Amino acid sequence: MHAMARAVQDRLPFLASPPPPAPAPARTRNPSLSEMLSLVSAATIDPAGTDDDASGSGSVFSLAMPQPAPGGVGDDNASGAAPGRTIQFRLAFTDLTYSVRRSRHGGDDADGKLCLPVQLRSDRVTAAATDAHAPRTKALLDCVSGEAREGEILAVMGASGSGKSTLIDALANRISRDALKGAVTLNGEPLTGNILKSMSAYVMQDDLLFPMLTVTETLSFAADFRLPRSLSAAKKRSRVQALIDQLGLRAAADTIIGDEGHRGVSGGERRRVSIGTDIIHDPILLFLDEPTSGLDSTSAFMVVKVLRRIAESGSIVITSIHQPSQRILGLLDRLILLSGGRTVFSGAPSSLPPYFAEFGFPVPDDENRAEFALDLIRELESSPTGTKPLVDFHRTWKLMHAASPDAAAWAPTMSLKEAISASVSRGKLVSGADVAAGEMRTSYANPFWVEMKVLTRRSALNTRRMPELFLIRLGAVVVTGVILATVFFRLDQSPKGAQERLGFFAFAMSTMFYTCADALPVFLQERYVFLRETAYGAYRHVSYVLSNAIVSFPPLVVLSLAFAFTTFFAVGLAGGVSGFAFYTLAILASFWAGSGFVTFLSGVIPHVMIGYTVVVAILAYFLLFSGFFINRDRIPAYWLWFHYMSLVKYPFEGVLQNEFGRAGECFVRGAQIFDNSPIGRLPEAVKERVLASISSSLGYRIAPDTCVANGFTVLGQVAVTQLGKWECLLVTAAWGFFFRILFYFSLVLGSKNKRR
Repeated sequence: MHAMARAVQDRLPFLASPPPPAPAPARTRNPSLSEMLSLVSAATIDPAGTDDDASGSGSVFSLAMPQPAPGGVGDDNASGAAPGRTIQFRLAFTDLTYSVRRSRHGGDDADGKLCLPVQLRSDRVTAAATDAHAPRTKALLDCVSGEAREGEILAVMGASGSGKSTLIDALANRISRDALKGAVTLNGEPLTGNILKSMSAYVMQDDLLFPMLTVTETLSFAADFRLPRSLSAAKKRSRVQALIDQLGLRAAADTIIGDEGHRGVSGGERRRVSIGTDIIHDPILLFLDEPTSGLDSTSAFMVVKVLRRIAESGSIVITSIHQPSQRILGLLDRLILLSGGRTVFSGAPSSLPPYFAEFGFPVPDDENRAEFALDLIRELESSPTGTKPLVDFHRTWKLMHAASPDAAAWAPTMSLKEAISASVSRGKLVSGADVAAGEMRTSYANPFWVEMKVLTRRSALNTRRMPELFLIRLGAVVVTGVILATVFFRLDQSPKGAQERLGFFAFAMSTMFYTCADALPVFLQERYVFLRETAYGAYRHVSYVLSNAIVSFPPLVVLSLAFAFTTFFAVGLAGGVSGFAFYTLAILASFWAGSGFVTFLSGVIPHVMIGYTVVVAILAYFLLFSGFFINRDRIPAYWLWFHYMSLVKYPFEGVLQNEFGRAGECFVRGAQIFDNSPIGRLPEAVKERVLASISSSLGYRIAPDTCVANGFTVLGQVAVTQLGKWECLLVTAAWGFFFRILFYFSLVLGSKNKRR
């Protein structure tokens, strides 16, 4: 080993410490992990603890588990239970390898011309892992192996781009099994997607929560989704209250989550709420992607303390972590250090000092072991040989420090099915796992109508607490209606009045669709919440689609009535009460179709600005081919299909039928036939003589009050003759349902969040 250390120092002279390596006895000055734990015991096990430390002795999460033996946490063969305890679960992963194709124009270009220096150094680390016959691929994971046991926290650490999140995704089945090589087993049995989904939870790095819900409401809705319907409401409430104590959130229980515009809980509390929504069903496996990212030291420590409690309740906790403090390091059981997707250390955190001492770079007594390891790895990555010497040393070190005979005490004595049954019987709620029948199958915790009810209640509550969004939309509709009412005030029954009615209806109906564009950010804001909740079976896609439609409909009714009352009587439209009713229904159907269209696009286009651009462009095309600017019989045959695809066409033709399709209405009388011609500028006497001449030529007397063109004539002139008004109304409403069906399929196809 010392020969290897000397060889490394010869090749990397700038890494050598100026003083000679301290003798072995000097390294005993480093505090052991048990000594470090005693320093933070007041924070980790504080009998007089604050709300943050209250784990709730009567909590439904509390299990009768023995306390760790002194020094056991840091030992490679020990964890949060006493030696000799037979564990029920052991997750093992062997030789995990995952590669992706390099981008020809991105930072990972095979030629390396556009790569940043750090990426070039990373390429040197992973070059050996790339197949010689596939130079255009890059290994994100290269033969990574390890294990995690019940009652333990396994932390994956490394610099940015080292493969931490990729390893967590691989273990959580978020990478396609076709692309991932290697094996992941639980109690020696391969983990299938259905089994893993029912007994695990994945906490994303971002806090994806509804901003206007309180902490209690957020966790209560999560309980309604994830806990089975057979559990009474009282037990669910007590579960939520116990979890609030478990997470140390009692003081913030009635505080809203908050966002940029609304003050809410702190960053650390928000992170713990995010964890709580995923562990409400007390999963056996918990995966977290950098749960301490962006938090201060105290908040990060509180989060890891929560993970410690979760592990001690009988779960396996696997998390990535960037740069833990000394006291956070003391709460971890196992640690894997990655560099360029390759393992450079695996074992107990207490093994870091002897490990690097044998490598030839002892950890100084006054330095954080994690920071020292990361700094050393970064310096090695910048060297010509990369981290290959450390990777090779790790393999040799693992062989020399093979598992002791005591490790047999940790071998699972049950099959996976038996272990899950025993775990459920002792208080773990694995929603969707049915092992009583002798076979493993998964289902949702609740029927879809229960999911739809809970989703509707949650969305309505969150929306009701942000009334400014609806009021702004209502104000826009009312202002538009007032402008139209004043511009087209009291239209008369003349040729010009008929033409002005056409313009009013075209603008009014297109306004309904453009107003719906504000629904675009709604799902985009909820997209990642939806992906997180549906990834592990919280509810069905169809439940979300139906709930979204139910919640969005009542505001559309209010908007329709507001616009109809503002414009119908002021403009002087025909039809009385029945005409007003149909006009209101046509506006409502337009809102419904437009809302469905925008909702569908929000499921396809993940960016707000791109979505707005696409919506505005397509709606402009719909208006162009609606039949207002150019009649249907004048549209070229190769564009006629777009006319029938236009959403504006059907409500536009429907309100035209409602206005002009009535007997007794006349829009051109006598000399008014000259209004749109040069003769219209002549004196009335001249027009009467011309009209008399025409009458004598036709043999039919046209008096000044003779109706020359009625409403049906106007409809024929604009080629609105194929469908009746009720047919147009039904087609418009059908478009709304059709787009929501497409929205459902976009969710099903777009929520497959596995890497390929």
